[in-house]
Amino acid sequence: RAALLPAGRETGRGGGGGGPADFVALLPPEVSSRIFSDLDVESLCHAAVTCKGWHRIIESDDRLWRHHCLSVRAVCQREIDCDRGNGYSWKITLLRNYWKSKVKQEWLSGKYSNIPSQNTLPEKSMYPMDADTWGEILEAELER
Repeated sequence: RAALLPAGRETGRGGGGGGPADFVALLPPEVSSRIFSDLDVESLCHAAVTCKGWHRIIESDDRLWRHHCLSVRAVCQREIDCDRGNGYSWKITLLRNYWKSKVKQEWLSGKYSNIPSQNTLPEKSMYPMDADTWGEILEAELER
């Protein structure tokens, strides 16, 4: 079975052991990227730690991260533009801003408007944000 695969693409662990083949290694890089582009951020991060081959493909394809980064841009445009201007990759920019965007979206949608005390905030709900972002949130709260 391993003889059917190109050199260096043996099946299973330890080369030729009876485990399943890494289908991503068998595909052209653009097809692998297309498959990974359908994953959400959390799934993409999980896939990146599945094996070295997947990690290499996912980490090296800036388009995968750019797509997700642009989807949170509407919420964190200033932060994303700043990070990109400072030379951060799309992946690092996304990771630096993803949770900020989630908190900001939830806050602006009213999720935290009727919280009676800090003890009733959902676990892991806060994330450090700059003064401008907090200003936008507070303005939205005042308008409610």
